[in-house]
Amino acid sequence: MMRIINSFLLVCLATICIGQSNGGMWLPNLLAELNEEEMQSLGMQISAQDIYDVNTGSLKDAIVHFGGFCTGEVISAQGLVLTNHHCGYGQIQSHSTVEDNYLDDGFWAMDRAEELPNPGLYVKFINKIEDVTAYATNGVTDDMSLEARNEKISENLKIFKEKVSLGEFEELEVKAFYAGNQYYAFYTISYPDVRLVGAPPSSIGKFGADTDNWVWPRHTGDFSLFRIYADKNNNPAAYSEDNVPYTPKHYLPINISGAEEGDFTMVFGFPGRTNEYLPASAVAQTAKVVDPARVAMRDVALKVMDKYMRSDEATKIKYASKFASIANYWKKWIGEMQGLERSKAVAKKSAYEQDFQSRLETNQEWLTKYGTLLAELNETYAQLQPYAEVNAYHSELTGRNTLMLNVAYYMDRLANLYETDGPEAYESFKGRLLNYLQGQYKNYDEEVEAEVFAALINLYFEKVPGKFLDQELMPIIGKTKEQANAFAKALYKSSQLTNFEQLEVILALPAEEAIAAIQTDEMLKFYQKLNNPFKTTVEPYYKKYNDRAIDLQRTYMEAQLEVFSDKRFFPDANSTMRVTYGQVKGYYPKDAVYYGTHTYLDGVMEKYVPGDYEFDVPTKLIHLHNKKDYGDYAAENGKLPVNFIASNHTTGGNSGSPAIDANGNLIGLNFDRAWEGTMSDINYDPAICRNIMVDARYILFIIDKYAGAEHLIKEMTLVK
Repeated sequence: MMRIINSFLLVCLATICIGQSNGGMWLPNLLAELNEEEMQSLGMQISAQDIYDVNTGSLKDAIVHFGGFCTGEVISAQGLVLTNHHCGYGQIQSHSTVEDNYLDDGFWAMDRAEELPNPGLYVKFINKIEDVTAYATNGVTDDMSLEARNEKISENLKIFKEKVSLGEFEELEVKAFYAGNQYYAFYTISYPDVRLVGAPPSSIGKFGADTDNWVWPRHTGDFSLFRIYADKNNNPAAYSEDNVPYTPKHYLPINISGAEEGDFTMVFGFPGRTNEYLPASAVAQTAKVVDPARVAMRDVALKVMDKYMRSDEATKIKYASKFASIANYWKKWIGEMQGLERSKAVAKKSAYEQDFQSRLETNQEWLTKYGTLLAELNETYAQLQPYAEVNAYHSELTGRNTLMLNVAYYMDRLANLYETDGPEAYESFKGRLLNYLQGQYKNYDEEVEAEVFAALINLYFEKVPGKFLDQELMPIIGKTKEQANAFAKALYKSSQLTNFEQLEVILALPAEEAIAAIQTDEMLKFYQKLNNPFKTTVEPYYKKYNDRAIDLQRTYMEAQLEVFSDKRFFPDANSTMRVTYGQVKGYYPKDAVYYGTHTYLDGVMEKYVPGDYEFDVPTKLIHLHNKKDYGDYAAENGKLPVNFIASNHTTGGNSGSPAIDANGNLIGLNFDRAWEGTMSDINYDPAICRNIMVDARYILFIIDKYAGAEHLIKEMTLVK
């Protein structure tokens, strides 16, 4: 039965520390030193040891890195994992067909035998985090070049890893923090048998789709359920019918009382990447040069895909995951550009730099070490800018939006590998590559891909300066869409890379014959003509100035930690386990407009548009709303909560992270950020930066009342 229970350099360098109002993504092993007092002053009732403990089960043992790209959390003693619908989207899609369309209809395993395996999917737990800076930087000196420094650190870490004693299934990862000024080791254990248990239909899990993406108010039930399986000894094991549900060290109880404005919240997960300590020149380059290039390329690709997806159901299923993936950061970058401008991020960074420079003037040692640092950074970013812009266009063209150019890249790499490293390396890479490409071709449609390709190369040749382009290609492709389309169709018809079975046949040939066949393919020849000028006129200079910027940024980070000794600096996100905390709070997105903290099922019905792919609502959900049949999950006002917001500092990778209350219980599921605050990866603004979460009560309501999967509710622990 369901149980209901009532209930710098990572030290603070001075007596005054900057509070959470400046955001923060903190290492859980250091909360006791840096954050516990502040967290408790905001309302937290548990201790830092309850969050992170290497000897007994703690909150960290319920948090998993889901597939390496999202976060998930264990919510039952039988290894049930909660994450976002969009995090499980690829798996839901892979099990979907036109006949059994789990994207449209949802999926619910009514017993363990119906839970679906997902080859390649894994979850990773963190056992322990350890400071290894002394090992990593042993023998490193200030006068070393970036290359020499990195080589020395790599040598040191290789020796360290060889000496470390690991458990039978344990693995070790070492990551750099503070731009390479500190290093931490993460002792991990991964489970490769992760099965799909449940997912609402996209009309719930993706309600609002692209229109509402990155937007508040929101009404999205963005969740899915998986289960971790292990061998009979609870150890990691590849998929087997003999495996049993994993027994966790800790799992999260679920608080069905919810959270109100002002309540403490904590988000625990694996944020991907932030750059909070960049100089003003770098922020300006992101907002004015790099982001616009990325947005422009994705914009044309999305328009083509959208046209085909709206006209054909099979194409819609086939391209659903790819479209969502491309659209996600397309919209995020648009919001980032607008947010950086609105929050006056460049001006704020400039004022900060003036303060930094003024402090240098008070200390001759600082002035000697760092006096020219900002000038060098500004000069380097000015030199980098033209190459950064072309690099953005090129990476979006060849690596993000066109499968055939991505395949051509791998074929080129395969041929080069044979020439440089020999047959053994060739065969090893070929085997891994075929497995990867088979999944990519599964969602391939030549007509769609050729038109996307045409639109992108047309834009690429329009925007990239001629000195960076192949001169023979320029007149062939032409400057009009019609010429680009004609070129693309002819190229796709002539290439053997457009068919996976043909590619398999070629790669089954002896290596020299396979390479000869590949190198005569028209798609590969086009890729090489496109890529060769990039490799000679862009890539070396991009690398030169980017490496210089990275090296200077490390010094700048070191300088900030030293010069601003009255401030507390959290390390930028780098896909490692972090804790961020804040409170449930509304905000003012613009003059005379205030956004409250919660949305309700009533708002779903207000947005309802019958038959619309973004705002349609399942008949059963309408019926439950009309009857107000909310079970135990309604709020005190009688309404059913759907989403809520708080001031937690999150980013990509935090998707699927648990929102945890003051007592360590799950109250929600993080899935997005408010549009006005998407620039928080670069410039966190506490006034408008808000993370968006699915209310746990809505998740339980959908599982219980909508799906009728009461057996899943019974294995959870609900608290009130």
